[in-house]
Amino acid sequence: MKAVFDQSTKQTIIKYCFFVLLLFASTHGLAQTRGKVVVVKDPLVDSLIAKRFSLSGVNGTDATGVSYGYRVQFFSGSNRSAAFNAQAKLQAQYPELRTYITYREPNFKVKAGDFRTRLEAEKLAHELRSSFSSIFILSEKINLPKADTNND
Repeated sequence: MKAVFDQSTKQTIIKYCFFVLLLFASTHGLAQTRGKVVVVKDPLVDSLIAKRFSLSGVNGTDATGVSYGYRVQFFSGSNRSAAFNAQAKLQAQYPELRTYITYREPNFKVKAGDFRTRLEAEKLAHELRSSFSSIFILSEKINLPKADTNND
């Protein structure tokens, strides 16, 4: 009986050793190792990105001097001559203010100003309430004023 016991003990020990070896091999094989990433790209990509940043500036404007701000819409209607009359009326009161006429079928819309803040637009809207009946403040792309490059 002792020989049989020794034989089964040897088989059990071999099974446990095989199990431990298999367990160790699987965990070692699935372990994550640090790798190296190689980026392959055309060198023109970097030059295009640099060109875009140089054209766009750092303050959210693009190359044409356009940014988001506010305008005051003071006329909306389907009559073209009435739109131009409203524009002329505002230009007579505020000659330094830019006005814009847009047409989206069937209406003409006349807007004024290139304001960076809503507060500036509200000030003009308050001044125009006596002259025009429907005043709206709209958020849209505006033309920035030309920067003074003189260092005087």
